[in-house]
Amino acid sequence: MLVLKNSGIDLTKSETRTILGFSFLYSFLVLVILSVVTFLYYQFQKDLMLQEKRQLLQNYSNNLIFRLKDLHINIDKNNIYPRDEKFESAIFDSDKKKIFSTLKSEEVSLDDVIYLSGHQIHFIKEPESYYLGSKYVIIEIPDDNIWFENIKYKMIIAFLGAFLFMILIGYFISKLFLKPMRDALHLLDRFIKDTTHELNTPVTAIITNIEMINKDLLDEKLAKKINRIEIGAKTISNIYEDLTFVTLNNQIISNNEEINLSNILKQRIDFFSSIATMKKIRFDIYIKEDVMIFCDIKKISKLIDNLLSNAIKYNKISGFIKVVLSKNSLSIEDSGKGISKENLDKLFERYSRFDKSVGGFGIGLNIVSLIAKEYDFKIEVTSEIDVGTKVKIRW
Repeated sequence: MLVLKNSGIDLTKSETRTILGFSFLYSFLVLVILSVVTFLYYQFQKDLMLQEKRQLLQNYSNNLIFRLKDLHINIDKNNIYPRDEKFESAIFDSDKKKIFSTLKSEEVSLDDVIYLSGHQIHFIKEPESYYLGSKYVIIEIPDDNIWFENIKYKMIIAFLGAFLFMILIGYFISKLFLKPMRDALHLLDRFIKDTTHELNTPVTAIITNIEMINKDLLDEKLAKKINRIEIGAKTISNIYEDLTFVTLNNQIISNNEEINLSNILKQRIDFFSSIATMKKIRFDIYIKEDVMIFCDIKKISKLIDNLLSNAIKYNKISGFIKVVLSKNSLSIEDSGKGISKENLDKLFERYSRFDKSVGGFGIGLNIVSLIAKEYDFKIEVTSEIDVGTKVKIRW
């Protein structure tokens, strides 16, 4: 059994969700681009700093090589590795194995000429001869980090400024892209409102006049024609009420009162009985008498109508609809096509339709969810493909 949370989707929420999705993707791409640009700028500044230190390190390396040469020649007189307080050093052989080192950093790359290793700057030079067996001479001086302190705040300010500027541009771009869709939806919304308004009077007149006809006095052929007219008029009437509810965005003021749900349910079943008869669908009714509920009579009728309409619409020929009303719940079960598990999560989303062979706008169950949410009803849906669907409302 799956318990579905009720949710309503209107134009504003759709726009907001679209803008949020676009903003998230746009912000992510902006962050990636700005991060790459910032990294490249950092690398440029680092390389610039290393080039500025290169001449100094070149002098240090020449000094060390000269002293290594002297030590190599006078090895018997002086066995002390040359040191200097201005720098640290190391020598490696042709196999890149360490001969001697005073380096503070253990990370050494003999394939580079000058690079930054942690907080130390390394400079690599190859002597003209293998003094003391050395193929590589490494000079190390500390990175004073002044260069980074100078550019750090500039990088942060530039990054944040560029990010805010790009977000502002993205916002206006999103609004620009959404404008045609918003205008089209507003035009459609106005068309639906005008259409439903024009439908109200003739549909009401048709239903009222049909109800005044005594079908027992008509011959069978004429009675069938009148019955088909009645079914069509009631179908249009139900669609009209759904569209009215949607276009008003569920802002109809509720006139809540204590009402007899048992009587209302019987009336609505009677209203849909002629439509159900066309598909030879029978009603199995188990209604507890005098079940009272505090709500708006029009909204609870609309909730029942949409559940019954769906049960008829998606049912099979000669199927059944089981209606059970108890003190704290109403369940409507059909013997229809059923709903797949992956579609159950989207069941109450507006304009969701899972069977294109059957007409409709995909708003009926969304209206059910809106009304249920208003009165804190709980909706439980169970369904099995080719077996049927059961919708239970608890309060």
